[in-house]
Amino acid sequence: MSALAEGFFDRDVHEVARELIGCELYFDGVGGVIVETESYERDDPACHAYVGLTERTSTLFGPPGRAYVYLSYGIHSLLNAVAQPAGSAAAVLIRALEPRHGIEAMERRRRRSAPDELCSGPGKLTEALGIDLRDNGRSLAEAPFELRPRAGDWTGVEVATGPRIGISRATELPWRFCAADSRFLSRPLAVAA
Repeated sequence: MSALAEGFFDRDVHEVARELIGCELYFDGVGGVIVETESYERDDPACHAYVGLTERTSTLFGPPGRAYVYLSYGIHSLLNAVAQPAGSAAAVLIRALEPRHGIEAMERRRRRSAPDELCSGPGKLTEALGIDLRDNGRSLAEAPFELRPRAGDWTGVEVATGPRIGISRATELPWRFCAADSRFLSRPLAVAA
């Protein structure tokens, strides 16, 4: 199966975030199916690029198809996929995976054996896969990363949307995308009343 090319990311960040659901993500052969993402764009107060071009945010400004990895709360490395044309400063946060390959390595890194908890959050995911700040700026289309398109049962995956979580600004925007009914999400998707 062919990998997703960098061109996959050179378009609207919200479309990319939605269409990554059901794709497979591997890092050095360890990974699984993406079940949760969130999108962020330059004019969004929750996006790091909102403050403009800085040393920290330079990767966000392109080119598309690169990994934007940053440290959250000084503890967790978080993986984002840069999207839209260079200079746009938009990215998709990869929030959760359904573990498929390299589960023993994930369990060792996470010091857990419950499959539901291995990659059910952006910090857990990077810890399980072994992704850290050294991977910032790497192409997602080249080793050690591998991104594969939806296949099998995932080609028709139902994608549910809702407000983003874990942020304090622009929380009302419905830019969280999840595989409906997945038990591997970082948190259940809020259902509108």
